[in-house]
Amino acid sequence: MIKFVYCVRKKEGMSDEDFFKYWKENHGPLVRSVAKTLKARRYVQSHLIDTAVNDIGRQFRGTKEAYDGITEVWWDSVEVLNDALQTPEGKEANKLLIEDEARFCELADCSVFLTEEHEIFDYRDEA
Repeated sequence: MIKFVYCVRKKEGMSDEDFFKYWKENHGPLVRSVAKTLKARRYVQSHLIDTAVNDIGRQFRGTKEAYDGITEVWWDSVEVLNDALQTPEGKEANKLLIEDEARFCELADCSVFLTEEHEIFDYRDEA
């Protein structure tokens, strides 16, 4: 399994409320509508929480400002993703997604990359 990670910054001048609403209620369903075409297995949006804990964590580490959120999309392999993107339908789906992202994201300030997960622990099943 591979994962496409998309660190998102909202479009300049857009309110937090409008940004998160559009991302979830418009872009999310659009991604769902092309998921089978793109052979995507899972899609998750993680929206930034407004809390002072973010500032504390950033100050201790000396890191940059937080992104407004992240998107994660899973595929079975890089080859599956590449193959899906090479079809006419896959190319059109990818084009639609990028055009929509430009409506609510400041694309030049976003970051995208592929990852492979290495689980170190998972305590969710322990009560």
